[in-house]
Amino acid sequence: MKTETFEKTIDVETYVKDYVNVEEFLDCCRQCENFNRKWSCPSYDFDPVDYWKKYDSLYVIGKKMILQEEEKENWRDLMTQVKEEMTQILYAEEEKHPGSVSLSAGSCNLCGEDGCGRKDGKPCRFPDKMRYSIESLGGNVGLTASRLLGIELLWIEEGRVPDYFVLVGGLLY
Repeated sequence: MKTETFEKTIDVETYVKDYVNVEEFLDCCRQCENFNRKWSCPSYDFDPVDYWKKYDSLYVIGKKMILQEEEKENWRDLMTQVKEEMTQILYAEEEKHPGSVSLSAGSCNLCGEDGCGRKDGKPCRFPDKMRYSIESLGGNVGLTASRLLGIELLWIEEGRVPDYFVLVGGLLY
């Protein structure tokens, strides 16, 4: 598998104005099995727009995973690997920028097979490592990828795995 990295920095005020629509993406989140079942996913006891506005800048990183035909059956494992690599990069960026917080590419998977404790009314097991995703805070990842990073998202259609996937995360600072 070949990966390509795309990066862009934007001020949060512009990002919120042009790319964030909490109500639209909250509706999307309600359709997901993780809604109210993972601490990294809505519903929240805070306003996502207020969360964004605590920061001045957003560094966006996209990882494009270009799959060979023979790799497509293992796309989930490959995506997990690339997501973990990107998570480590973003944790390292947090260390370089005190007061910053990273944004995960998709929902949190830290609890693995044990599953998030939220569904059982338990607190987060890894509050120091759990991160929200751009989309869970109302950010339009498709628009972010196309306009800011210059790459279009592709989706599995009719059971066919696309030639590439894109993971998008970020760093608020």
